[in-house]
Amino acid sequence: MVTGEIDQKEIIIGIDLGTTNSLVAYVDKDGPQLVKAENGERTLVPSIVHFSEGGGLIVGEAARDKLAMYPESTIYSVKRLLGKSYSDLVTYSKGLQYTIIDGEDELIKVEIGGKYYSPIELSAAILRHLKRKIESDKNVKVSKAVITVPAYFNDAQRQATRDAGKLAGLEVLRIINEPTAAALAYGENSKTESETIAVYDLGGGTFDISILKLSHGVYDVLSTNGDTFLGGDDIDASIVAHWTAKGLLEKVDLKNSEFKQLVRLRAEEAKKHLSDHDRYENGPFVLDRATFRSLIEPLVQQTIAKIDAAIKDAELDLSELDKVILVGGSTRIRYVKERLQEYFKKPIFDDHNPDEVVALGAAIQANILAGNDSDKLLIDITPLSLGIETVGGLMDTILPRNSKIPASVGRSYTTSVDGQKNLKVAVYQGERDMVSDNRKLGEFILRDIPPMPAGIPKILVEFVINADGILKVKAKEERSSTETEIEIKSQYGVSEEEMGKMLLDSIKYAETDMKLKSLVDARNEANSLVLASQKFVVQNAVILTEQETKKIESHVQTLKSLTAGEDKDAIEAEMQAFNEFSRPLAERAMDHNLAEALKGKKLD
Repeated sequence: MVTGEIDQKEIIIGIDLGTTNSLVAYVDKDGPQLVKAENGERTLVPSIVHFSEGGGLIVGEAARDKLAMYPESTIYSVKRLLGKSYSDLVTYSKGLQYTIIDGEDELIKVEIGGKYYSPIELSAAILRHLKRKIESDKNVKVSKAVITVPAYFNDAQRQATRDAGKLAGLEVLRIINEPTAAALAYGENSKTESETIAVYDLGGGTFDISILKLSHGVYDVLSTNGDTFLGGDDIDASIVAHWTAKGLLEKVDLKNSEFKQLVRLRAEEAKKHLSDHDRYENGPFVLDRATFRSLIEPLVQQTIAKIDAAIKDAELDLSELDKVILVGGSTRIRYVKERLQEYFKKPIFDDHNPDEVVALGAAIQANILAGNDSDKLLIDITPLSLGIETVGGLMDTILPRNSKIPASVGRSYTTSVDGQKNLKVAVYQGERDMVSDNRKLGEFILRDIPPMPAGIPKILVEFVINADGILKVKAKEERSSTETEIEIKSQYGVSEEEMGKMLLDSIKYAETDMKLKSLVDARNEANSLVLASQKFVVQNAVILTEQETKKIESHVQTLKSLTAGEDKDAIEAEMQAFNEFSRPLAERAMDHNLAEALKGKKLD
């Protein structure tokens, strides 16, 4: 790619912080450009960090060269560790050649030579390397950046990415989803005024599918789906598992970290080789194309299932897609392209280098934020529903998944107890009706509400989510202006497995959830009726007969008994009977109270 002059003294760069490789790009008068790596030819910088015995730190190609010889002090696939707890990674960590431990606040640490590093620090080392590279090559100062993340990164992973940028000396102006960045790059030279695009992004460690509507420079994300633990690393692992099962590695000491790393590198080599050849053979490492395809078919099928979900969420038919864009190094695999061709039944676009297109899009977004391109607008979405806990443990969704962001959405609530002074607001993320089935993000208490009867306070709970997908929650009692707010900073958020499970469970358990929600609603209504009836007896004792009072008490006891059970229909039937009995009493009480209020007064 031809590189032009950079006119400004300071530029905003775009960075694709990848699982396998990372890139940095910028925009000059000739358009978006990529910065070359150490060897001056490739643009890809391996996302690998090596710690030498003397305490030195190496990043990129030089660090990659240390993988086989120094596996315990050479860290790869750092992106998969960002924003994760130890429990999230127990299974995955068994395949690593370096050591991860359970760190403070449930976040993991990587142990290297008796020292401990967070994934944020390791990611910052990669970002710092990219920053220095462009500053050295272009003789410009760099302090601001746009960094891409998988669309399915949760709040904690986005926060961790932002923190890594800050640690690297960068002001991160925007966190942008990788598929959206790719669409930006493809749309740069698009001659079509309006089209619907599917971006299929299969990288080294993550998979995303996003459906976008491009119209007159507006990039509107309609839906997204994916898995932040599905990518090239998993393909490599399936090859290693195959070799192990077939006994091809009997002469290889898999307990030795150096040999384990060597096997992993051979698997990666075989994967690339088999896209253009029928057979791979290197010593004991043998694999043919047919076997390779059978190994990766389950992984490809997982991605197709997520495409189905994304198209359904976008409320589109497959035939309505105009273009399919391939992104990520793993889309170079011939079988992946063939399966997608069968599925979409239309041309697959991979005109841009799939390894480079995300970084180019990030640079275009950076140029937009610099005020140099006002003709484009990005409208992104949030991947999972956000809401609060209400009476009975119900999840009341305030911001549904696939909602446009940035956004500000509010809903009014009230108190359930007379004189209630404090109200706890618990924030959850997920797709189920009961909060116990979703992930809690945080909570806070709205304090010092002026004492009022139940149902009188008007409390507005507002969710404010910014363009990076980071959430703030506000609560305000509108009659008194009492308010508080919190920025949700969950320690490690929702794991990718949980994200996928949440969406699947919301479908699988839809009928069960509906029944449970109906039961909880009936219990809540019954409890309100009990409280109102007890208050009615106290306030209207003078007009009630002893028999009527006993009858009310009988209904109250029956409702209390039924709400402890599971029979929704019985609760509703008893409420209906109670209401029919109490309606004449309420009318009589109203007439009596009205008459008392009008005593001694004349009506003209």
